[in-house]
Amino acid sequence: MKLNEMSYTEGARRNRKRIGRGHGSGNGKTAGKGNKGQNARSGGGVRLGFEGGQTPLARRLPKRGFTNFNRKEYAIVNVESLNVFEDGTVVTPELLKETGLVKKELDGIKILGNGELTKNLTVQANKFSAAATSVIEQAGGKAEVL
Repeated sequence: MKLNEMSYTEGARRNRKRIGRGHGSGNGKTAGKGNKGQNARSGGGVRLGFEGGQTPLARRLPKRGFTNFNRKEYAIVNVESLNVFEDGTVVTPELLKETGLVKKELDGIKILGNGELTKNLTVQANKFSAAATSVIEQAGGKAEVL
């Protein structure tokens, strides 16, 4: 089989419906839009969420909550996942990204104190929980805030 001999399976591809191209096409005259009315006009139809004059659902439901647009979202890493590094390693955000422990850096990296740390590491991150700092220092390492 060659690339120029390949073709689609029968019925896999359909032709575009060409509306308003004469009555022989089966979709002429009113082009499948019926007779007159808002939806038959060019640019006709109603906007998204419009319910025919009835108060829309978005306005019937009460307003709830608050979104803080100054919020900082941190990528989190638990202390136990830092055991993959060798003793004496300086763990930087770039290194965490390379090894796949962090997919997206977001607004920074925060180290949390979940689990045990057996390696002596110097960890550099934007934030540390109190538990994480104590676990890192108990293992003989250092927690450096960037």
